[in-house]
Amino acid sequence: MDMLFIGIDVSKDRLDVHVLPTAESFFVARTDAGLDELIARLRNFGVAAAIAVEATGGFERIVAAGLASANLPVVIVNPAQVRDFAKALGKRAKTDPIDALVIARFVEATKPPLRPMPDEATQLLADLVVRRRQIVQMIGAESQREKRARDKRLKKSMARVKFALEKELAEIDGQIDDTFGKSPAWMEKAELLQSVPGIGPVIARTLLAEMPELGTLGRRDAAALAGLAPWTRQSGQWKGKSFTSGGRKIVRTALYMGALVAAQHNQTLRAFRNRLVGDGKPKKLAIIAVARKLLTILNAILRDNRPWQPQNT
Repeated sequence: MDMLFIGIDVSKDRLDVHVLPTAESFFVARTDAGLDELIARLRNFGVAAAIAVEATGGFERIVAAGLASANLPVVIVNPAQVRDFAKALGKRAKTDPIDALVIARFVEATKPPLRPMPDEATQLLADLVVRRRQIVQMIGAESQREKRARDKRLKKSMARVKFALEKELAEIDGQIDDTFGKSPAWMEKAELLQSVPGIGPVIARTLLAEMPELGTLGRRDAAALAGLAPWTRQSGQWKGKSFTSGGRKIVRTALYMGALVAAQHNQTLRAFRNRLVGDGKPKKLAIIAVARKLLTILNAILRDNRPWQPQNT
């Protein structure tokens, strides 16, 4: 029997499913009962090579976790890559059933590697880290408004909002500390990551929450997963500039911030950055290269379970 490739489009109220090569399509409600029905129907299809769910800002998590807990081969795919694939297929129309078909064809063509889903505690940590980032952004936005405001009453209003947000930030930080404290393995990994100059508690926890595969990946796979792998544009004699895209945005942002600090305070990475700039590489691209090297170092540290050793980088 042919191996099956299944695409699932997740929306607020329903899950649209397309199965290849049988071309069967159906939908279920995005409820507990609907998820149970989906699992039962997928099991009846036989052996699936991969069941792909598109990342949709959080809606996909319960679905993917439910499928994984049922021992079904689920993978979460990057929506930007799926959209580019749809354009290549000439699929300009966009409906949920069409999206499910495109997802199925994408996973059939690319065969992305299956990765273990994060456990419940890791998912909670990831959600807390995301919420912390949202609150920090809101505080920054309110600070900018306060600087531009002229009326004293408006300034007082913005100060009250900032105070409430800062109080909420402290609460989230406490929840993150509690979650971390319940896992000695996380604490040990965080200490290993923080042994690298440039990596503080926030970045370490962000990486552990958003990239739990760290320490089990090859160098190139890690860079691709973080969106730090360089892509080259070339045709015939013409060669464009390389660029980075895709991957996990939160991880990429955390590594970029860590690279900025490391380029100043980490002797090895500072020398690496200075050498690149001295060779003519633009400063921003040099920092991206530092972030990529930093990721390679962090991946090796967790893989080998050994703290930062400058002479080995």
